[in-house]
Amino acid sequence: MASIIRLEVNELLKALPPGAWVLDLGCASGSFRAAGSRRTVRVDLEIPHSPVSNLVQADAAKLPFPDHCFDAIISNHSLEHFTNLTSALEEMGRVIKPAGALYVSVPDATTFCDLLYRWLARGGGHVNAFRSAPQLVAKVRQVTGLKHVATRTLHTSLSFLNRHNAPRPRPRKLLLLGNGTETSLRLINYLSRLSDRFLHTRLTVYGWALYFGNIAAHIDTQAWINVCIRCGAGHPSAWLSSQPNLLHRRWFLRVTPVPIAGH
Repeated sequence: MASIIRLEVNELLKALPPGAWVLDLGCASGSFRAAGSRRTVRVDLEIPHSPVSNLVQADAAKLPFPDHCFDAIISNHSLEHFTNLTSALEEMGRVIKPAGALYVSVPDATTFCDLLYRWLARGGGHVNAFRSAPQLVAKVRQVTGLKHVATRTLHTSLSFLNRHNAPRPRPRKLLLLGNGTETSLRLINYLSRLSDRFLHTRLTVYGWALYFGNIAAHIDTQAWINVCIRCGAGHPSAWLSSQPNLLHRRWFLRVTPVPIAGH
């Protein structure tokens, strides 16, 4: 369910000083673009199919790096996959600098979105089920020693159902959900957001973004319900309104037919 180039990750990255070392932990093919003067090291237990620069194959519970060498760690939807969560958090606390910053995003195992994902993907490789943001915050603080800065509720567009993102061959179960076409996803998202707004359901909620450590940037804790059905990245409404390629309303939804720069 992890998405690439999440704007909430960029909030932290843009505040880092030139030359900062960043660890992309449990990255698969990369959680964000390596840009600017940041020096990024990516770590995953498995080698992804597509080439990834600066990739180190390693277990998160046994990181091959010296103490206090990273200015920031990005754990974008990876904690739910770690078989030894406590040891992985201990390693994160060991390799991050005392004044470093940590970003963690995880799915909420109580949500419809996560239940749907695990049903469709036969578990999706999730071995840790997080049901409480405060409990996870307390565990990360206790193990890493980093202070908690902010929490944001994350919303979904069900982009993992998008037929362009689905694994090949596509799961037969996807046929029950419109076969992953973008037209069906727009309709599902429209109806689920109406339900959340008027019936106070949580159909569009899927997890949390958690910020720890020394973060110079202001963190917008307001939930971003505008989420791309192609990449899954969330966007604040003000940012979307400033984009020149944001088009008109269609069926009471604002539609952008081409990827926005930075996705």
